[in-house]
Amino acid sequence: MKITGRNIKRRLYGLSIIPSNIKRARYWRGHGVHSPFVYNIVRQVFMCRELKSDNKSLFEALSSLDIPRRRCIQLQNLLHHCNYTSFEIDPKREDFSGVDMVIATIDIEPERLAAMAEKATQSGTTLCIMSPAYDAPRHKACEALVAQHRCTSIDNRGYLLLFNNYLPKQIFKL
Repeated sequence: MKITGRNIKRRLYGLSIIPSNIKRARYWRGHGVHSPFVYNIVRQVFMCRELKSDNKSLFEALSSLDIPRRRCIQLQNLLHHCNYTSFEIDPKREDFSGVDMVIATIDIEPERLAAMAEKATQSGTTLCIMSPAYDAPRHKACEALVAQHRCTSIDNRGYLLLFNNYLPKQIFKL
């Protein structure tokens, strides 16, 4: 007996234009993340709505720059989760040694992001780029950084994290 009507290829034709929020649904609440490191970050950092430590230094610094409260809490919890002790926001100096996490806000132009990523890789520092898809040049610069990066990168739409640790190259878009 012959099956008539639209075949499966025609039925699934429209899936190529699904919005990114539906495409990324598989990562909701950490499902589909096969890295224990990233799974713990999703569950204990991204999903947590309250501060996990008494230290509020990064939270207060980001709040003073008008970063949304939820992002401030997430980054402060990331600092605590990864046992980082130091951070810099929009650093002016050329060397990141002695700094655990560097945060590049929207004030950093896209052309400077590649140099910051290279310095962060050399010093083993985690780089956080706020609003990676703010405009087309910033989005292209961030995509190029992720493609060139040798370790784990996590893009949760609010910021892009480039970890410089012992883990293999993994790219997560949450």
